[in-house]
Amino acid sequence: MDITEVLKELCSAAGVSGAENKACVVALKHLRKFADNATMDKFGNVTAFIGDRSNGKKTLMLEAHIDEIGFIVSYIDDKGFIKVGECGGTDRRLYAAQTVTVHGECPVRGVIATLPPHVNSDTKKAMKAEDIVIDTGYTKEALGKLVSLGDRVTIDSRFVTLKGTRVSGRATDDRSGVAAVLYALSLLQGKETDYNIAVLFASQEETGSRGAKIGAFNLDADFCLATDVSFAYTPGCKKEKCGEMGKGAMIGVSPVLDREVTEKLKKIAAEKEIPVQFEIMGGETGTDADEISTAKNGVRTGLLSIPQKYMHTPVEVVDTGDIKAVGELMAQFAMGGAL
Repeated sequence: MDITEVLKELCSAAGVSGAENKACVVALKHLRKFADNATMDKFGNVTAFIGDRSNGKKTLMLEAHIDEIGFIVSYIDDKGFIKVGECGGTDRRLYAAQTVTVHGECPVRGVIATLPPHVNSDTKKAMKAEDIVIDTGYTKEALGKLVSLGDRVTIDSRFVTLKGTRVSGRATDDRSGVAAVLYALSLLQGKETDYNIAVLFASQEETGSRGAKIGAFNLDADFCLATDVSFAYTPGCKKEKCGEMGKGAMIGVSPVLDREVTEKLKKIAAEKEIPVQFEIMGGETGTDADEISTAKNGVRTGLLSIPQKYMHTPVEVVDTGDIKAVGELMAQFAMGGAL
């Protein structure tokens, strides 16, 4: 599996929280290579099951979220300018003068309007979401045939390869996790596993992990390996609170995560020489793992994170080597003897 190409395809598909369909279609195409029963549920989650519920094996769920941050159309004024609200934690500093795509009846290109410095006395002030005005060039009447209230908006971004195995683009949070799960499945294909395998690409993580809560309940797994991105070190950050890009998967250690699962991940990484680092948290993880662990009767959950720079911006950066390490660790866990 070419991780870079799969990730590029995933990140190129729009999937703002609550409107993940286009991203789900791409994820389904790849997931069906490993599970014919892969489907999208009524909540927008992509799910699959590999195995047999009657074979006596416990079920291990591999999870990542499919949605991305963005905006939602809230108003169109008499001149055709679009107002929006936030979907997830966007970075206010980046709003002004961006090109955007409004995902209506067809993609509509626009720009976020900004006053030039010649007539703006306060150029240092960060724009608030309610101050955003999108100019598409359309009149209100013409725009009304293409765009409806509630349509999603994404900031435009080009997926680019950087030096070595690093890539940059929009929505690598958490399409890189989706790619890691798909890579794990490619490694497991045709091999005997110690678990049945459930897959969940969860919707609406950026607006409260709602998809993970529903998907985990429905899939009824015994164990879960959730994956998301976490902070990679950049100047100005505290090294002790960050991972390092290219140093492998970040194994989460937290009171809300299952201790045996975490210890097994550490042991497998050492035995199989899979590069890992550790992310220590004193409480909740801020990922879908929090909701999954308390779903239904409880799911014994571990967390694997991918170091990422510039989170929640159009130029998020990840290292495909770290994605590979996460996928390898998931696959080895599935074959490493059931807890």
